[in-house]
Amino acid sequence: MSKTKVLFLCIHNSARSQMAEAYLKQLGGDKFHVESAGLEKGTLNPLAVEVMKEEGIDISHNETNAVFDFFKEGRLYNYVVTVCDEASAARCPIFPGVHKKINWSFTDPSSLTGTHEEKLAVTRQVRDKIKAAVLNFIKEVEKE
Repeated sequence: MSKTKVLFLCIHNSARSQMAEAYLKQLGGDKFHVESAGLEKGTLNPLAVEVMKEEGIDISHNETNAVFDFFKEGRLYNYVVTVCDEASAARCPIFPGVHKKINWSFTDPSSLTGTHEEKLAVTRQVRDKIKAAVLNFIKEVEKE
């Protein structure tokens, strides 16, 4: 049985797409081949690293990737899931052979203001919404 190939995309591959990738790898088991990328390569967001560590998931050593590098390599996916706002999602390349493109719009942790604790609290909310979306995605894919 071949694995379902999933690409999570956001602006800099620094937080939301990294969290989604980590959750699908953890919760989806070996049914999925999962990658993440950004419109541009960024730097891992320390807030995302911190809130994922609270879940027992270490993303601190993850690389950030540029989606156009994947596109140029001719990588194919069954699903491309954007986790940024729709305007940014529209800038993503169209991958040949994509089965389905999905947009999940989540708040960007890099845009947050306030104290560290305030930003951490909102990033936890984003993390929890991403986890719920990933769990729902797994259920939907299993139905197909």
